[in-house]
Amino acid sequence: MGDLLGRYRSLRVFMDACVHCGACTDKCHYYIGTADPKNMPVARQELMRSVYRRHFTFAGKYFPSLVGAQDLTEELLQDWYKYYYQCSECRRCSVYCPYGIDTAEVTMAGREILDTVGIGQKYTNEIMGKLHRIGNNLGLPGPALEDTLLGLEEDIFDATGVPVKLPLDAEGAEVMLVTPSADFFSEPHVESLIGYAKVFHAAGIKWTLSSKASEAGNFGMFIGSYDNMRRAAMRIRDAALDLGVKRIVVGECGHAWRVAYSFWNTLTGVGHGGEDAFSKQLQQQLDPNYPAPQHICEFTYDLIQQGKLKFDKSLNDHRTITFHDSCNVARGSRMGDMPGGQFVIPREVIKAVANNFYDMQEGTINEATFCCGGGGGLLTDDLMEIRVKGALPRMEAFNNVVQDKQVNFLALICAICKAQFTKVVPYYGFDMSMIGGVHQLVATAILLEVPEETAQESVASDD
Repeated sequence: MGDLLGRYRSLRVFMDACVHCGACTDKCHYYIGTADPKNMPVARQELMRSVYRRHFTFAGKYFPSLVGAQDLTEELLQDWYKYYYQCSECRRCSVYCPYGIDTAEVTMAGREILDTVGIGQKYTNEIMGKLHRIGNNLGLPGPALEDTLLGLEEDIFDATGVPVKLPLDAEGAEVMLVTPSADFFSEPHVESLIGYAKVFHAAGIKWTLSSKASEAGNFGMFIGSYDNMRRAAMRIRDAALDLGVKRIVVGECGHAWRVAYSFWNTLTGVGHGGEDAFSKQLQQQLDPNYPAPQHICEFTYDLIQQGKLKFDKSLNDHRTITFHDSCNVARGSRMGDMPGGQFVIPREVIKAVANNFYDMQEGTINEATFCCGGGGGLLTDDLMEIRVKGALPRMEAFNNVVQDKQVNFLALICAICKAQFTKVVPYYGFDMSMIGGVHQLVATAILLEVPEETAQESVASDD
């Protein structure tokens, strides 16, 4: 703990600043879902703050019982493990804290300490092991990825008659897309990958995926390990250098976008700030108009604004849509060059491709959005009971808009949200087919030019 307090001044401030005002108590989705008082953000902070008082304050050292100071016992460590893994690091409580205390940072510090003393979470550590060994969270090797992309190209051609490509390791491409590995095969994630490919094709932009950097996700953030975060992110920087790309675009993944937006520059030099030779080389290589990574929604939105994409919105008329603001996008990053762009841009993309869109009620969207209940390293079946309870506030808001507006599609821009909701919505009486990505909607409505020879072959076969 002393090491973390020395490295992160903010953590010491958070330990000292809380006045127990209670503003955060009912803002946590896990507290709302479980009614466990230890899931109040202030109570979760107190698990660490009591140890901090014992060892790093005068009163705690000499009068521990008077100030609620505790030694870090094995029993207390078990409470740390239980409750720090009932926090998805969504930062909603921080929005309402008058002192700006970030419980997510406290949770990250707690998890790093747990990991250091050998009580780390098996799920997140196994995921990071696959990422470091193979290159993505799913352990999908390069040849399997190549076969998967070829199969998707065939599927798109069969459905549209258009030879949309999903290139892999194409040197000299303008754009390198880094997307969560779930996009390569899981439903509904893969529908968004198809949407990305159609956007690039329609705009005539040369792009590529990378077998070396086939994962946007970065679980290092979930355990508070900046060393692991950097190691994972370095693959992306190295791949961008190897392929000679001019821009880096990040797919639909909430925590991946937070890491890219908030940490890549200082961890890897992607963007601004890197002083090592490779960072400077990449800064010279990237298009000066796009020195920092772009979110795929921002990328698509810019093309829409430029009139480079055409849509038939009526193709989505069978859907009545609402949108879930993913917490890491809403409270951990921005999008575009406008304040609040992370709220505006995804909704504008949806409205450009569909006629029927309704927001959920105020107080549950934008900066006040509720977490899906499965983020922050909780997306494991071992924690399914907590995941279902954590989803309660979002499901209540979703149910309201379903009843009021007959919504039948929940649009998302996060791989974890997609995986979480497809598992938990049946517990609340909804069908998993109601869950999908924003670029799934784009894929449905986008108009692609069918090559003349393909059109002629189609006419001949009809005759």
